[in-house]
This record gives sequence, C-alpha cells and structure tokens, in this order.
Amino acid sequence: MRAILSLCLSLFLAYSSVATAVVAKAPNITLPSLTGEFELGQLKGKVVYLDFWASWCEPCKKSFPWMNEMKAMYKKQGLEVVAVNLDKDRKLADAFLKAMDVNFIVAFDQSGDIASRYKILGMPSSYLVGRDGNLYASHIGFRQKDKEKMEAAIQELLKQ
Repeated sequence: MRAILSLCLSLFLAYSSVATAVVAKAPNITLPSLTGEFELGQLKGKVVYLDFWASWCEPCKKSFPWMNEMKAMYKKQGLEVVAVNLDKDRKLADAFLKAMDVNFIVAFDQSGDIASRYKILGMPSSYLVGRDGNLYASHIGFRQKDKEKMEAAIQELLKQ
C-alpha cells in the first residue's frame, strides 16, 4: 500500500497542474477497434496510455504523433497506447485516421458510454492505467508544454 501511495504522489507531482493522481480501478472497456474487438482487461500487466479523442478536436491532431512516439519508445518496457474515438459518425474518425500514421490501438465509442464512465470533461482526455489495472493519472487537453510531464509520468509508472 505504501508503494502505491508513493507512486501516486510521484505521479501527481510529475503531472502537477495538468492532471490529478487517481487510485481507482479503471472502468473496463470492450469496444470495436480497427482490428476487431478490444478489451482493456487484455492489457493487464502493461502500462496503458488511454486517450479519448474526436475528429473535430485540433489538439487531438497534435497528440497522435506524440502517442506514436511514446509507443515506439516504450513498447519494449510494456507501454500500450489506446485511442478511443468518440465521433458518433465512424466515417469522420476513418477520415481522420487516413491522414494519421497510427502504431497503436484505436477503438470506437460511438455511443459515448465508455466516455461517460470515465467522466470525460474535455478533448482529448487521457488516463494512465498501471500494470495492475488501476488509474494513476489523468490529463485534459494536449499542449506542447505538458509533453515532458506526461512522459515523466509514463516513465515512472513503467518502473513499477
């Protein structure tokens, strides 16, 4: 328990002003994806950067190259990136994805049910899920100045 509290404090400090440390079980996700059905529980044992996005979101366009970079850099250490699209019209998401290079899991939440379980407040919204399936940090938006803090939080969680 002490190790978890210490990790939460470290992540909170690393993510300061852009996120809140959270210690709770990540709500399960089962959604259609680009490659079939995706279930978050299948990634237990990995650190997951879970990102909710929409095709109309300008910061989302900037976050995709960064998520590709994070996945490429930390895949061997156990990082998975999952981007959950919230467009009601799948065609909009597909058009967005045609313009993007994607090396991570993309799932589709057209109903918004999963987004409501995660209490999404803005776009994009991201969460760090630990190897144990718990939420450790959250972040709203995507700004150049926040990238270092987000990467530091990923690195910290990968050490566990």
